[in-house]
Amino acid sequence: MKETGSVIEEASRCLNCPVKPCSNKGCPMHTPIPDFIANIKVDNYKDAYDLLINNNIFSHICSIVCPQEKQCEGSCVRGIKEKPVSIGFLERKVNEWALEKDYNPKFDTEKSVGLTVAIIGSGPAGLECAFELAKAGYNVTIFEKESVIGGILNYGIPNFRLDKKLLNDLIERIKSVGVKFELNKSLGRDYSLKGLSDRYDYVFVSIGTYVQSEYPLSNEKYVEGIYKADKFLKDYNDGTFKGKLGNTVIIGGGDVALDCARSAIRLGAKSTHMLYRRDRSHMPANDSELVDALEDGVDFVEKVRVVSANVKNGKIESLNCVKTDIIEDKAADIDGTEFTFKATDVIFAIGSKSDKELLEREGLELNDWGQVKIDENGKTNIENVYAGGDLTEEKKTVCAAIKSGKRAAEAIIALNKTNEYFT
Repeated sequence: MKETGSVIEEASRCLNCPVKPCSNKGCPMHTPIPDFIANIKVDNYKDAYDLLINNNIFSHICSIVCPQEKQCEGSCVRGIKEKPVSIGFLERKVNEWALEKDYNPKFDTEKSVGLTVAIIGSGPAGLECAFELAKAGYNVTIFEKESVIGGILNYGIPNFRLDKKLLNDLIERIKSVGVKFELNKSLGRDYSLKGLSDRYDYVFVSIGTYVQSEYPLSNEKYVEGIYKADKFLKDYNDGTFKGKLGNTVIIGGGDVALDCARSAIRLGAKSTHMLYRRDRSHMPANDSELVDALEDGVDFVEKVRVVSANVKNGKIESLNCVKTDIIEDKAADIDGTEFTFKATDVIFAIGSKSDKELLEREGLELNDWGQVKIDENGKTNIENVYAGGDLTEEKKTVCAAIKSGKRAAEAIIALNKTNEYFT
């Protein structure tokens, strides 16, 4: 990559704070942010990349999909009085340099420790846990219910936002340290948690929260044109979406809602509106992602709650809505503000939850919110069974999931440091 003034200028804005809040407070993976930026300042991209990739093998992906404005950049001291350092931009530039130079350092692996680990789910948490354990000499196998590897990174984030070549390159790196994969194998159908626990020394559960939230829009038995975000995005990414979108409404205000809206536009929707019950300042989506969506042509309508749909002959003709107000950070309906909104298709993107029935049937203890209960090391109530990712995290971000996978791996490694395999 030919050096550009904007990169040097942006890197030069970093104050190299002694406390490093961007790393220690803002980044779940504690990326050595001032250190890699210091290398950019002296045009040393190799060392900058080594720092990033040795700390987080997902570095390039994180530079694209992580909510930097709420994490590292949100903790930047520069941001107190002015614009924070564009950390995500700088991290992305370093990774692009490595791609351009075909710089792909190999990772050292320890000799075999004679222990086996089964990982359920190949999303960010599972992949990270597998990578760390395999490097440490563990025999690791990932069980994935889909026919492709990557979890939400593969089917949940649109191709136009995350180039799947980056994911495929990451998977090849993980395979290079000896991780094996069993595809089309689903927990509760093809195997049980107890069965894996009997066969493997350790198990890490990271199947995500794939049960999509929704609510009934009509009393009709079947209504055409209602989609759930996960299936909609999966079909979009696979190129298997068969519907024909008309006036499309996305219900929700998170990044997934924005991804659905932008995907709908690319599928030729006649119009694309995102209806959110709260206002822009309260939406969980990244500001930068909303800007991109608006540039794509998405119409964002705030403080509106969709109540029901008007259906004729199994098809949506319009939506019944009500305006809302924000009271103590919560959306409240405003009496007398009911109105109809033109729509033919609706995509629910209002969150997801765990498969509580499956998890409890497998013997895992859950908290009141349906998350798997874990200790500070990611250990569950079942001996030698750990969990991570969205199953255990309130902040459902890629970086938080990666951190949970690394935490469990480090706990397992530390637990066995005194074993004969390490002496």
